[in-house]
Amino acid sequence: MINYIKYIFLTVIVFFYLSGCKDSNDEPENNDPGSLGEVIYIDPTVTYQEMEGFGASDCWRVQFVGENWPLEKREAIADLLFSQETDEEGNPKGIGLSLWRFNIGAGSAEQGNESNIDNSWRRAECFLNEDGTYDWTKQAGQQWFLNAAKERGVESFLAFVNSPPVYFTKNGKAYSPGGNNINLASGRMSDFSEFLAAVCEHFEDEGMGFDFLSPVNEPQWDWESSGQEGSPATNQDIATLVRTLSTDLQGRNLQTQVVVPEAGELQYLYQANGKEERGNQIDAFFNPSSSYYIGDLPNVKDVVLGHSYRTTANLTTLVDVRNNLGSKLGGYGFSPGFWQSEFCILEYSDDIGEGWSRDLSIATALYVARVIHFDITLAYASSWSWWTALSQYDYKDGLIYLDNGNGGINGPTHPDSEALKTDGYYRESKLLWALGNYSRFVRPGMVRVKAGFSIPKSEEYLATNVMFSAFKDTDENKLVLVFVNYSDSDKRLTIGSLGDSFSIVGNTFDSYTTSASDDLEKGEMPADEIVIGGRSVVTLVGEME
Repeated sequence: MINYIKYIFLTVIVFFYLSGCKDSNDEPENNDPGSLGEVIYIDPTVTYQEMEGFGASDCWRVQFVGENWPLEKREAIADLLFSQETDEEGNPKGIGLSLWRFNIGAGSAEQGNESNIDNSWRRAECFLNEDGTYDWTKQAGQQWFLNAAKERGVESFLAFVNSPPVYFTKNGKAYSPGGNNINLASGRMSDFSEFLAAVCEHFEDEGMGFDFLSPVNEPQWDWESSGQEGSPATNQDIATLVRTLSTDLQGRNLQTQVVVPEAGELQYLYQANGKEERGNQIDAFFNPSSSYYIGDLPNVKDVVLGHSYRTTANLTTLVDVRNNLGSKLGGYGFSPGFWQSEFCILEYSDDIGEGWSRDLSIATALYVARVIHFDITLAYASSWSWWTALSQYDYKDGLIYLDNGNGGINGPTHPDSEALKTDGYYRESKLLWALGNYSRFVRPGMVRVKAGFSIPKSEEYLATNVMFSAFKDTDENKLVLVFVNYSDSDKRLTIGSLGDSFSIVGNTFDSYTTSASDDLEKGEMPADEIVIGGRSVVTLVGEME
């Protein structure tokens, strides 16, 4: 009863600090020294989604870095992405990704200029030869990083496809000749499925099996431009392919699970969004009354994959789209679940500008951390992946940036485009480490728990102030809190439920801070005196008692 009274007392005091006689709760908190700051609550007994991993993909730069760059640099890059080790001061050596996305290429690289994909960095090799034989030495650079991830303890591997092999497509290319349907020549669906199953079986035999297989990517786009490998697909195409794949994977006794649909924007998961044959994909694939229902098939995971592109610059859109998706999933009892499987900066925002012009600073890191927060808390994402791990471009699409002593290249004709295939500089971004505030500490199997502000705030208000989410590891009785302070000022917070619903051993959290000056810097923070620095992402880790 004493702790309960304390909690009420703190809440009442802060209520008067924040709101006085005003109706709005979206008021600045008191952060003067000695003040209580804002009261927050955490209830580890109320649980939401089980977390399944944080990741990135190997498109397309890994193919050259992994095969040609000096071994010492490759190892260092792999450590930054995958390592779960710490230095002598307890600072993480890397961000400990728990999911790695491997692109199964379609063969545009072998076609060279005949592929019509001008940028050789965006072409991809194919394991399948034109005569039907396989060459497992292909995609050597990607295989090097796949093995490096495995050696460093990455838990899950996902193989994904942008286009069927060029030998199977309508136009003999890795991009579409037009239309809504998948770029497969008549009668080639079974060949495509067999190819994917064969790839999965090979890597399983090599001890690097894929836990998940994603056979289509952003099927809403027409992919008529030859800028990269890609293919559209209707919901009917996807259902037919998944049914065939389910049978083929079973026939090879593989445990690989098929995941779909990698929607190009989140809205396509819960509404048509102007594309009747390629939208409303939760209903299409997981409503038992749908003719495209795949939810009862073996080797099919009950999850929908979507990309957060183009829904983040406007705060109302950021919140509404994720609320809509979360509500739709809730109507299904969160079965299927949701994975956010690709994101980088594709739209202009006042905060960080457009995608062009790489940004290694904390600005883009905070912007992305905010997206991660709302994808997890509003859309119930149980997995979250950045688009591409490495980037040689002067663009906001990488975690680690490659260059030749400058700001990166702006296209395939840049003088450094060829040179960077064999060596160069690699540079860490603050985004890398801010993603690590989640990926390094929110591990697969942890569950998100109820948490929030004792005096509720609108999501739009939180988006420019302090956001936080909470997770627990039941096996180790560990509590992980991730704070994103978008504001310029330090924020004082008091856990009102501390000592009531839970306590922290030693009354102290281990803290890990990413800011303009810190990269997951290890420290300690009293559980009853939390201060989150301005413009920072902070993870607190403590043992509950």
